[in-house]
Amino acid sequence: ERGGNNSFTHEALTLKYKLDNQFELVFVVGFQKILTLTYVDKLIDDVHKEFRDKYRNEFQQKGTLGLLNGTFDFKDDFMRLLRDAEESSKVRAPTVMKTFEQSLKSQKTVKCMIETRGEKPKEKVKNKKNKGSKKEGTEAVAAPGKASAGDKQPSAAGDREELTKDEILQKNREEFFKRHMKAGEKSSKSPKPEAQKEKGKKPRVWDLGNSNAKVLDYSNSATNGSAEACPVEEFDPDVALGDRNREPGRLYDLEYESDDEAEEEKVIQNPSKPSVKKGGLGGMFGMLKGLVGSKSLTREDMDPVLEKMKDHLIAKNVAAEIAVQLCESVAKKLEGKVMGTFTTVTSTVKQALQEALVQILQPQRRVDVLRDVMDAQRHRRPYVVTFCGVNGVGKSTNLAKISFWLIENGFSVLIAACDTFRAGAVEQLRTHTRRLNALHPPENHGGRTMVQLYEKGYGKDAAGIAMEAISYARNQGFDVVLVDTAGRMQDNAPLMTALAKLIAVNAPDLVLFVGEALVGNEAVDQLVKFNKALADHSMAQTPRLIDGIVLTKFDTIDDKVGAAISMTYITSKPIVFVGTGQTYCDLRSLNAKAVVAALMKA
Repeated sequence: ERGGNNSFTHEALTLKYKLDNQFELVFVVGFQKILTLTYVDKLIDDVHKEFRDKYRNEFQQKGTLGLLNGTFDFKDDFMRLLRDAEESSKVRAPTVMKTFEQSLKSQKTVKCMIETRGEKPKEKVKNKKNKGSKKEGTEAVAAPGKASAGDKQPSAAGDREELTKDEILQKNREEFFKRHMKAGEKSSKSPKPEAQKEKGKKPRVWDLGNSNAKVLDYSNSATNGSAEACPVEEFDPDVALGDRNREPGRLYDLEYESDDEAEEEKVIQNPSKPSVKKGGLGGMFGMLKGLVGSKSLTREDMDPVLEKMKDHLIAKNVAAEIAVQLCESVAKKLEGKVMGTFTTVTSTVKQALQEALVQILQPQRRVDVLRDVMDAQRHRRPYVVTFCGVNGVGKSTNLAKISFWLIENGFSVLIAACDTFRAGAVEQLRTHTRRLNALHPPENHGGRTMVQLYEKGYGKDAAGIAMEAISYARNQGFDVVLVDTAGRMQDNAPLMTALAKLIAVNAPDLVLFVGEALVGNEAVDQLVKFNKALADHSMAQTPRLIDGIVLTKFDTIDDKVGAAISMTYITSKPIVFVGTGQTYCDLRSLNAKAVVAALMKA
């Protein structure tokens, strides 16, 4: 389903395939990867046509499954087609040079090519003539204009003479007042010199603020550079938890009910009585559907529908390039497929696209964090998770949500504050640690502190802090280490090198890319460049890349869920967590069918 790519490379071999959806056949050609064979596509097309035409009647009579045990006498035909393909690639007509008669130069006369001194090209002269004619035209237009103005003046004088003396005085007064009014407006608009002479900038004093800077300083120098537990903070747990009726430690699926499904349910419930009477007709129509002739889909039939589907996907925030590739793969999958008489092209294409989208969102390798943490416990080592992503996507907030989920499942967490660049990053994690300890105090866990913060302040080496935190967690018996990193743009080479160093040195068990659901085409650029940077700057032979995705701000996009498709399509990695709100309980697992239902909603 990924781009409709019809080739596959395995070690030293390359395989190319072609599908015949009408007879359910697959044609595969294999050759050595180092060979650049230009005739492979022609060969597979020729074999496909020859084989299908030769055995068409047998396929229609017995069906494809009936011929699985049979043999096909096709070796001679294949060798002939192979020879033809090889010869066609070798025999190419050499490029013939044009004769003088065929060239443009031969069409020119000798007279037009001779240039004499002082003579300018004809085109420029023509242009000048045109310009001169334009000037003459404008002068001609201007002349009557002037004349008309001249004509107006005596007429105005004549009118003036016809007016009485009182009327002339009244008119002069009105003109005088108008002039003075305009002069007054101009003088009022001009800036006053006194207003410009203002004193220096004064600090704004807020009504609820405090001018004392010491009161506003919440940083605690005693805990900086140590891994001591933060003091317990008292606050309203309902604000932090949100839903009090939830099951502790459970990661709920995303829920979405499309309007189409609700409408279908109403339609089905209303005509329940007449459907009993029409039961016999339904069975007859089912028989007719099998009897009536069927039609195979062509590209011309699907193109209008696919164009609409592509625009619909782009409108739902799917990256444009990926939307095109998806529609192309669906077209290749359906081309030549036999379609029932009572099914429309639109419904067939839509169903195929839905199946393709669900398959993309379902991961090839499922990431089960709880199982992996328990496996690390048996080996007496902490399970290390590193969070990375661009600025402002919610890395620290979702790290706190994942910490809360792990604590509710009985695992102790050490948060490593490796964002030593952003102002307030350490204080943000310290506040989350205090609140999580207030929700799960040590008294409820046998005197054991369930979450601690390991920080060394600002301006330090992030890779070194992560290494010290992992060593500290191993000595103190923590189950999980969550490494928070600084946000960085995918184009910033020095920061991407630092991230690759942190991952290469500490070898975390899980590398999570945190991306927001609001992006469209940018999601593809971010993931591709993050993976490329990790591969380029890694010192290992098999570089460590992104293992999974955390999709944040999912509650802000309504049904524009295309970023989920773009991210999973480009990396083939699963979306492990979905952030859906501001409380610690707003963490979900991805439900592929719910996302596709939202995506296909009109």
